[in-house]
Amino acid sequence: MSWITGVGLLPFGRHEGKNTLDLMSEAAALALDDAGLKRGDIDGVLTGYATTMPHIMLATVFCEHFGLSPAYAHGLQVGGATGFAMAMLAHELVAAGRLRHVLVVAGENRLSAPGGRDKVVETLAQVGHPVHEVPLGPTIPAYYGLVANRYMHEHDVSEADLAEFAVLMRTNAATHPGAQFREPITVGDVLASKPIARPLKLLDCCATADGAVAFVVSRERTGTAAVRIIGAGQAHTHQHISEAPSLTEFGARLSMDRAIAATGRKLTTTDADYLAIYDSFTITLAILLEELGLARRGEACKLARDGYFSRTGAKPLNTHGGLMSYGHCGVAGALAHLVETQLQMTGRAESRQVADAGLAFLHGDGGVMSSHVSLIMERQG
Repeated sequence: MSWITGVGLLPFGRHEGKNTLDLMSEAAALALDDAGLKRGDIDGVLTGYATTMPHIMLATVFCEHFGLSPAYAHGLQVGGATGFAMAMLAHELVAAGRLRHVLVVAGENRLSAPGGRDKVVETLAQVGHPVHEVPLGPTIPAYYGLVANRYMHEHDVSEADLAEFAVLMRTNAATHPGAQFREPITVGDVLASKPIARPLKLLDCCATADGAVAFVVSRERTGTAAVRIIGAGQAHTHQHISEAPSLTEFGARLSMDRAIAATGRKLTTTDADYLAIYDSFTITLAILLEELGLARRGEACKLARDGYFSRTGAKPLNTHGGLMSYGHCGVAGALAHLVETQLQMTGRAESRQVADAGLAFLHGDGGVMSSHVSLIMERQG
């Protein structure tokens, strides 16, 4: 068992004149203040990777920059699942009694850094198989486009159906002052946006941003604004999409089953009051929601259209706007989902507050639906 005792989230968008370490430090300071802790209280630090600062010892570099001397410092790399993987590792280190307070922090200046977008493309190209994929020149959207085409074929889902998730994420972001994109969009806007990798258009995809996120995982509660991580699990079915056992079924369910087993309770995903699900593309949300048992196969888009996943719906989803509208700055992109979850569970989500968020299920994936990490969080009185 562990507690998320403090969170720090920067607005996503453009932060001119600030590098990766600057952004990470700002978020870390916010998280420590929220937890009521000082730098000296932190005995563990976890960071992810940063395409704009590809240092092989990023955790140590950050500690030096921020003024920390922890007993444990470590960096992780699991693609888009890195954020939740760090949360899982912090949870297990604390629950095992190894550490008391672990600072988890990630951030990048992907949007404003000179050549930032090129570095992102270069880094993400490593996802492709060096023999079977990379020589053909595909991009990450192209890989997800393959997945989307197969999904649409098998389940008779249209591009307009997928667009419902882009509209939902933008609707949610409209009420968050830190979101990168807050202007309303319609299904028609999504369909009319620039083709990227058919069937995916520009508004089906997440956006590049500057930003940072941090949170503290503690062995004991440090204040009133705290929630527990009660279960975590992972699953890794493949690395390269050409080697995947399926283009429509991945490891999300296995990952979540392991997280549920770790709670020691008889839970199902339908018990969730709040959902935080990785949304790199509209197709990502559709497949993950269905694989996790939150919608029948081929029906997630329809539920989104009917308001099932809206802030006032049965299963509120990514109320900050997700990667598609709050923004995506690498590892920190998924961690914004976790921060929003903690704010919802502690009644601090302001105009975005849902009616109840006592039990939350979170899920992220890395690569092309390759590595999966699931978390289950619970509110305490």
